[in-house]
Amino acid sequence: MTLPASRATPRLSDIATQARVSEATASRVLNGKAGVAATTRQRVLAALDVLGYERPVRLRRRSAGLVGLVIPELTNPIFPAFAQIIEQSLAGHGYTPVLCTQMPGGATEDELVEQLEERGVTGIVFLSGLHADTGADPARYARLTSRGVPFVLINGYNERIDAPFVSPDDGAAARMAVRHLAELGHERIGLAVGPARYVPSRRKAEGFVAALGESFGLSRGQAERHVRHTLFSVEGGHAAAATLLDEGCTGIVCGSDLMALGVVRAARQRGLDVPGRLSVVGFDDSQLIAFTDPPLTTVRQPVQAMASAAVGALIEEIRGRAEGSRTPVQHTEFVFQPELVVRGSTGPVPGVTA
Repeated sequence: MTLPASRATPRLSDIATQARVSEATASRVLNGKAGVAATTRQRVLAALDVLGYERPVRLRRRSAGLVGLVIPELTNPIFPAFAQIIEQSLAGHGYTPVLCTQMPGGATEDELVEQLEERGVTGIVFLSGLHADTGADPARYARLTSRGVPFVLINGYNERIDAPFVSPDDGAAARMAVRHLAELGHERIGLAVGPARYVPSRRKAEGFVAALGESFGLSRGQAERHVRHTLFSVEGGHAAAATLLDEGCTGIVCGSDLMALGVVRAARQRGLDVPGRLSVVGFDDSQLIAFTDPPLTTVRQPVQAMASAAVGALIEEIRGRAEGSRTPVQHTEFVFQPELVVRGSTGPVPGVTA
């Protein structure tokens, strides 16, 4: 988009105001002069970006290299949320992000990785990739390591892969959702979650089963009968809700916000009010979930912290290889705590006052 003529040339006063610095300081930064703190210089450059001005050529930083970001899809809003923060963080470190999205019938993860390697990427971030699938061969990541490509993996730990991992505490997420519903008087609680072969699904199911045992004294076998493994989608949530509602569940915990929306849709098709007759808890808390009808109670995935940690771990890997460090970078799983966000889709069990 072409800026209006009045905006084509940056106004020093606007930039100084946006950056909260004096015009003299802004001028020193724009003219590439020394004597300005790094944080202040960054604020002035950020002000240029926010106001829609192009940075002067002399101030444009040369890219430190390309970094691939491989994600499953863009239809689930949590993935673009991760991508945006990861790309911003990479750009802040001087790297140019390359977004690679897997679509049905499109390139596979392996094909995307091959294309990234052909372009000489410095590193790769995998989000909810094949590393999370217990049925996938982890040898593909060992081959990537042998070719000297640093990478970091988000959502889905696999002890057979030697790399840094970043995950939310999926088990804790399911437990806090169950406790919330139990405090509202719900005793028949179900779980709608993704396929069992995925690590996040397994962890949520384990946390859910443990929580039913802690709250209601159910045995593992009894609790597992309340778990429905399906697709991570609106349709998957709808399908799981059909059977859980038939079993008399008054509360349903979901493995994603999209699944929760499918559960709400299934309840309404049966004439059941949410939360009057059915309480629903999602997972992720993507940007628009607060504006659904009703606003969705969900367990917030700490996207900002996880994305920043993933980029930090990758940069550490890249620098360690570049410096030829013999001290290995810590290859472990960094686990982040989720947060329950209570909104309008949960309420007391029918016939009970909170």
